[in-house]
Amino acid sequence: MSGWYHGWWAALRIARRDAWRAKGRSSLVLAMIALPIVGVSAIDLTVRSAELTAEQMLTRQIGAADARVSLGLGGSPLFQTPKAESYAPVGGFDKYQPGPEQDGAALATAIPAGLRTVRDSTVRAKVHTRHGLLDTTLRELDVRDPLVEGLLTLDRGRFPDGSGEVVATNAFLEASGLFVGSSVTPRGSLTPHKIVGAYELPSSLKDQQILALPGALLADYQKGHVAAGMSAPQPQESFLVSVAGGGGFTWNMVKETNAKGGVVESRSVILNPPADSEVPLYKQEPKNRYEAVANASGKLAERAVVATVVGLAMLEICLLAGPAFAVGARRSHRQLGLVGANGGDRRHIRAVVLSGGVVIGAAAAVVGTALGMALTFGLRPVLEEQIGARFAGFTVRPAELLGIALLAVVTGLLAAIVPAVTASRQTVLASLTGRRGVRRANRILPVLGLLAMASGAAVALYGSSSRISTTVVAGGSALAELGIVALTPTLVGLFGRLGRWLPLAPRLALRDAVRNRGRTAPAVAAVLAAIAGTVAVATYQNSQDVQARHEYTPKLPALTGLVTAGDNSSHKDTEPLRRAVSQTLPVDVRADVDRLVVGNANCESFSTEKGCGRAVLITPKEQRCPLSEAEHGPASFTPDQARELRQDPRCAEGRFRSSGEFDTVVADEKLLGVLGVTDPGAVAALKAGKGVALDPRTVIDGKVTVRIVTDTAAAEAPGAKLSDPPGQDRTIAVHRMPTGTQGWGVRLILPPAAAKDAGIATVPFGTYFHLDQGVTTEQRQRFDGEIDRIGAYANVTIEQGYQGADSLGVLALTLFAGLVTIGAAGIATGLAQADSEADLKTLTAVGAAPRLRRTLSGFQCGVVALMGVVLGSAAGILPAVGLRLTQQREQERLVKRGIDMGYATLRDSQVYVPIAVPWQTLGALLVLVPLGAAVLAALVTKSNGALARRAAG
Repeated sequence: MSGWYHGWWAALRIARRDAWRAKGRSSLVLAMIALPIVGVSAIDLTVRSAELTAEQMLTRQIGAADARVSLGLGGSPLFQTPKAESYAPVGGFDKYQPGPEQDGAALATAIPAGLRTVRDSTVRAKVHTRHGLLDTTLRELDVRDPLVEGLLTLDRGRFPDGSGEVVATNAFLEASGLFVGSSVTPRGSLTPHKIVGAYELPSSLKDQQILALPGALLADYQKGHVAAGMSAPQPQESFLVSVAGGGGFTWNMVKETNAKGGVVESRSVILNPPADSEVPLYKQEPKNRYEAVANASGKLAERAVVATVVGLAMLEICLLAGPAFAVGARRSHRQLGLVGANGGDRRHIRAVVLSGGVVIGAAAAVVGTALGMALTFGLRPVLEEQIGARFAGFTVRPAELLGIALLAVVTGLLAAIVPAVTASRQTVLASLTGRRGVRRANRILPVLGLLAMASGAAVALYGSSSRISTTVVAGGSALAELGIVALTPTLVGLFGRLGRWLPLAPRLALRDAVRNRGRTAPAVAAVLAAIAGTVAVATYQNSQDVQARHEYTPKLPALTGLVTAGDNSSHKDTEPLRRAVSQTLPVDVRADVDRLVVGNANCESFSTEKGCGRAVLITPKEQRCPLSEAEHGPASFTPDQARELRQDPRCAEGRFRSSGEFDTVVADEKLLGVLGVTDPGAVAALKAGKGVALDPRTVIDGKVTVRIVTDTAAAEAPGAKLSDPPGQDRTIAVHRMPTGTQGWGVRLILPPAAAKDAGIATVPFGTYFHLDQGVTTEQRQRFDGEIDRIGAYANVTIEQGYQGADSLGVLALTLFAGLVTIGAAGIATGLAQADSEADLKTLTAVGAAPRLRRTLSGFQCGVVALMGVVLGSAAGILPAVGLRLTQQREQERLVKRGIDMGYATLRDSQVYVPIAVPWQTLGALLVLVPLGAAVLAALVTKSNGALARRAAG
C-alpha cells in the first residue's frame, strides 16, 4: 500500500516538474481543457444569475405589496387561475355579454374594504423629444410609498417631489435625446415637466416610460386634450394592495374581488396556491385548457435542447483534451524513456502520463472556473441589456461549479489514458531515440465509425419522433459525432488525394497531415467538436428565426405605410399629412387615396348621427361565408361541417382584414404598386377609369355593388345585418383579381372617374407609401413632430417587417460556441505545429527558403482547421435536425389537442417547423477559421530555425 502511494506521489511530482519545464506546451494543453470549462461555468453562472425565484418575480411585479388588483373583463364577474395568468367570465365566453366599461373608481370598490391601496395609472401618449414626437407610456405612481419598493430602480438623479417634476427610464432618454435636467412635454399637455432623475424597470429595461407623482401628469395631459377639442384618453389603472396584520391577500379575498370584476395577483396565493378543487375556473372548464396547453408548449423540445447541448459540450471537452495529451506525451518521450531506463516498468510510465492529466486537469479546473466567473461578471451588463432584464444577482452555486471543476480533472485523466497506454508500449530505445516507427492503418476503426455514425443518426431521428426520453436525441447525436471522430483518420487520408492538384507548400502540408495521422486526426477531431457545437446552435437558432418570420403576420407589405387623419372631420389635414410623409420619411412611391362619403363629409365611419351615411361594398349572398351567414353562426353546423367550411374560399377573411378604416378607396394605379399588385390588367383598368376588385367574392358578371346607406340608425338597429343593410345600390364595372390576391384590407379600388360616374362623393382620406429603407427612431420622431406642428391627429401604420427577438439561452450558447470554436481551432493547430517542429527544422537543413517555413507552417494549421470545419459542419447539423423534429412533433400534438377541444381549426393544423441551414454562417466558418489558423501559425513561426541536435542513440 505504501509503495503504491509513493509510486503515484513520485509520478505526480514528475508530471508537475515536466509541466513546469515545458511551459509553452503545458499552457496549450491547459488552455485546451480550460476553454470549454470557461464556457460551461459561464453558462451555468449566467443562467443561475438570470433565474428569478417566485418571490423575486413577485417583487418586480407588485413591489412590497400583498397583491395587485386590475380590471378584467370591463368589470364583469369572472373566474381566474391562482397565478392570474388566465381568466374567463362566469358562465364562460359562450354566454358572455359585455357590460359597460368600468373605470378606476369602480375598480377601487372591487377591493375588499379596510385595505391600504396605492393607485398605479398608465396611458400611452406621444411626447415631444429632441427629434420630434415619441410614443411612450405616461405613468403616475407614488414612489415614496413603501409598497412600491422593488418595482423600479433609481439609476441617477432623484425621484420627483411634486408637480412639474418627472423621472424617465433610461430607454426613453436614449431614444428621445433628452437627459436628466431637461424638460419634457407630452403632446397636448399645457405645461412642461422637468426630468429630475432616471430609473429602470428591472424586468423591462427597454420600456420607454415617464413617471410622476399622482395628479402631477395625467390630469394636465387630459385637460390639454379637452382644450384642443380631442377626446381625453382614459388611463389603465391597477392598485397595489396591502393587508394589515400580515395575513396576505387570501384566496377567498381573490374570489370576492373576482365577483366584482377584478383580477388579482396575490403574493400569498401564488406562493401557496389552492387545490384545484377550490378553483372555480377549473370547475367551469378543464384546467388543461388554461394551463397545460400554454405551459406545455415547447417544454419537451426545451428539455431536449438542454440535454443535447450539455451532452455535446461534455463530448467536446473530451475530444478537445485528446490531442493535447497525445502531443504532450510524444513531446515527453525522452523523459519517459529515462524512467524506463532507470528501472521503471510500464505501470510507472502509465502513472507518469496519467499524473500529467491530473495535474493539467486540476490547473485547468481552477483557471477555467475563475475565468468563467470573471467572464460572466464582466459581460453581465451586456447580457442584461441584450435580453432587456436585470439578473437576480450574481448567483454562485458552489456544488455546480465544483462539479464542473471536477469534470476538468476527470477529463484530463480520461484524455491521458490512450497516450499513457501508447507510451507504455514503446520500448526504451524507441523512447530515447524519438523514433515513432511505422504503424499500419487500423481497418476495424473505420468500420466501427461508420456503424456508430449510422446508429447515432438513427437513434437521434427516432428520439425526435418518440416520447421515450428527451436525452435520446442528445445520445444519438453524440454517438454519431463519435463515429465521425473514429472515421477521421480515414477521412484525412481521403483529403490527401487532393494534394496532386495543389502547389508545393499546401501539397507538402497535406502530405504531412496524411503521413502523420496520429498527430493530425486528434487535432482535426478537436476542431470538429468545436465546429459541430457552433453549427448545431446556429442551425437551431436560424431555423427558429425562419419559423418566427413565417408565423409573423404583417399589416401591410414590407416597408409600406399608411397615414390617415385620425378624425374623419379633419380631412382638410390630409394634404399637409401627405406632404409631411414625403418630407420626413425615405419615401419611394406615394399613393394618395380618398374615401367615399354619403351625406355630411365630416361624419365618422358608422356614425348614427342625422345626415350621416355610408357606402357599403356588398358581397352577394351566394358568395358569403355560410359560417357567418347562418342564424346561429358556426353553432348551426356540426363540428365536421364547420371544419370543412373553414377551408371554403368564401370564408377566407384573412386576406381582406382591414389595415385601415375603409375597404373601398379611391386612388390611381400607384396604389397597386404600393400594395404589391403587379397584374397589368388591373393597372390598365384603373387608367381606363374602371375599378379593380381585389376581393373576387364581391364580383358578379364583372360588376360590384356599392350600397348607399342613408339611414345608418336603421342599419345599426338590433337584428339588422351589417353585411346587407337597406339602401340604394350602385353597380360599377370592375376588373376582377384572381382568387388569392392579397388585398391588405383593401377590397375595392375605384378611380376618381368611376366614383363620379356612380354619383358618389369623395373626400381626401390619407396616403399609402412605400419606403426605400427602414425608418429609424429619429425619423419616426421627426415625422410625428411634423404631424404635431400641423395640428392633426393621425393614424400611422408603418410595416417594418419581422423583428427577431433575442433569448438569453440562445445568446449564451452562441457566445460559448463561438469562443470554443476560435480557441479550439487555434490551440489544436498550435499543438499540431509544435508536434511538427522537427519537420520544419528538416526543411532548414536541406536548404529550403526561409519563407517556406512560414508558408508550410501556415498551410499545415490551415489544413487541419479546414478538415475540422468540413467534418464538424456535417456533424453539427444532425442534433439541430433532431431538435427541430422534436419540436414539430410537440407542436402537432398541441394543435391536435386544440382541434379536439374546439378552439383550433384544420387550417391551424398545418404546422410549420422548418430546418433552415445557416449557409452564410457555414460559409464564414469554412473561410475564416482555416484562414485565421493559417495566418496565425505563419505569424508565430520563425523564418529561420536552428538545426536540431540529433539525440543520442
